[in-house]
Amino acid sequence: MKDISDLFWDASVAELKQGYVHDQDAGIYRCLICGQSFEKGIIYFDGDTFFEAERYTQHHIHKQHGSMFNYLLGLDKKLTGLTDLQKKMLDYFFQGLTDKDIVQELGGGSTSTIRHHRFTLREKMKQAKVFLALMELTEEHAAKPTKWINPPRQAKMLDQRFDITEAEQRQILEKYFPEGLEGPLAEFPKKEKRKVAILKHLITKFQANRKYSELEVNRILERIYPDYVTLRRYLIEYGFMDRTPDGSQYWIL
Repeated sequence: MKDISDLFWDASVAELKQGYVHDQDAGIYRCLICGQSFEKGIIYFDGDTFFEAERYTQHHIHKQHGSMFNYLLGLDKKLTGLTDLQKKMLDYFFQGLTDKDIVQELGGGSTSTIRHHRFTLREKMKQAKVFLALMELTEEHAAKPTKWINPPRQAKMLDQRFDITEAEQRQILEKYFPEGLEGPLAEFPKKEKRKVAILKHLITKFQANRKYSELEVNRILERIYPDYVTLRRYLIEYGFMDRTPDGSQYWIL
């Protein structure tokens, strides 16, 4: 099964908007935010209300995560391509505020400036559609499309360290896991791309939609490499995993 970041990045625009994907072969609906799955044919309930699987998935997203709009808008600007001001404008537009209302919210400015922001964002949407079509056509017609590994959704630095193909990742893992992918890790490399490839593999050892104590994380990582503290630190630093401020709970992203 794909990890949650792969599932997120491989989702269509329609699936990103609704917040979940439907795996027809497995008969499950899976939340794109936390990875929780709901099986088709099973009746779920919350309080006195009963739901079939897809409807409960929608209910889960609304209850546990709010709205997909807010979730997507909250992603790092390197992932959305939006400035802080553009994010603020989109939020106002999503709320249905008029240009005059937005001027009041901002405490100044002019309605013509707000109209310009609306125009700019519409043009950005058109450009995104054309670019998406061009990239899909390029991938479809490439003699041998290159498959890249997906960065974590909460990555704060999207740079060349994530410039790794799936083939390159396999080669790196074969080198650093000479006894097999279950471990042990021979050494933790200094080169950034190699670190990313290994960290990408390490998160497969953790379940989506589950909180781990620091002790549990340490035990899982220690079976792979003695310096589990370094592995844990890089999983956090590179955006593959997050934790509460006091370090009492960890989860994958």
